[in-house]
Amino acid sequence: MDKEAKLEVRIANKIEEFPRKDWEGVFPAVVEGYSFLYALDKAGLKQFKFFYLMAYDKDIPVACAHLFLMDFPLDMGVRGPLKRVTKFLKKIFPGLLSARILFCGSVSSRGRIGLKQDYPQALDCFVSAMEELARQNRARALTFKDFDSSYDGLLRPLLLKGFRRSESLPIALMDITFNSFEEYLKGLSPVSREGFRRKLKKIKNNPHFDLEITNSISREVSVQMHGLYLQTMRNSEIEFEELTEDYFAIISECMPDGNKCFLWRHEGRLVAFAQCLVKGSHFIDHYLGFDYSVAHEYNFYYLRFKVLLEWCIANKMAVYEIGQSSYEIKRRLGFDFLPLYVYARPCGRFNRPIFNFYHKFLASEKFEHIKKG
Repeated sequence: MDKEAKLEVRIANKIEEFPRKDWEGVFPAVVEGYSFLYALDKAGLKQFKFFYLMAYDKDIPVACAHLFLMDFPLDMGVRGPLKRVTKFLKKIFPGLLSARILFCGSVSSRGRIGLKQDYPQALDCFVSAMEELARQNRARALTFKDFDSSYDGLLRPLLLKGFRRSESLPIALMDITFNSFEEYLKGLSPVSREGFRRKLKKIKNNPHFDLEITNSISREVSVQMHGLYLQTMRNSEIEFEELTEDYFAIISECMPDGNKCFLWRHEGRLVAFAQCLVKGSHFIDHYLGFDYSVAHEYNFYYLRFKVLLEWCIANKMAVYEIGQSSYEIKRRLGFDFLPLYVYARPCGRFNRPIFNFYHKFLASEKFEHIKKG
């Protein structure tokens, strides 16, 4: 292939505007692929506007990327009493503490770019396309969001184009090298192991909870899950995306083989769920929801984790991945942390002051500290 070939970049607002074979021929073979992005389009997440880029060399697809535009909340990393102040200010002055940002990456997972090895110039083409989209949509900054170090070789040239690199929130990963839950417990530190055993004893005294594991979610159940999801989101230190009521039903329709939902009920009432994604031997604990009138009292976080890990062991999963929060708990549960990075640049010198303010909230130290050891 000609490394100097002039590429044609096509832009779409929906993934279905590109043939599935074109996207899958270039994009990494991960669970958050074509079907996942198609589900996001159908779900209609109101705070995002999606774009899809494909680079072609004489009608042969050679690179692709997923973009989204959002009004980024500059108070995302604020906690405690100051968070109540910022929420109050935003009610009175909507948009006061937000900046419109164009991201390359995913709203809910690691950033990924599809690229054939012989076309490094595709990145320059994508940056040019992003600059034009930013102008059209009055974005204040361009950001490549949450890419792991495997993308360093591709993305480091961005530093010569005025981008700044900083560490983002890591994701938690666990290699499943054990054959039973008891064997897993033996691999924890003595303090963590005894703490977990105490919680398991309390879990045994819980009232009876019925567990359903399913790939298919009805609209009615999706609404119930959404209610629990909102409870959990409001209790989270980070609020990024907000799902729609039919999101879980849409995911199950679009990804019948990649979606796995765990539903806990008490006397017929849904009290907790885990919505997970599965591809091959990779398991992603994607979204969760709790009824907080029972969650804390009955240690549901640990009950939920135990059930999911036992499912992973029984189904020969090799990797358990979970999201970007509650790091100290996850450290005690035996997860390791994969660093992620963002590359960001303001759109024009007049946006530099607000960019500098925004950039402060991208650094991981602004969030939860992860203890070592």
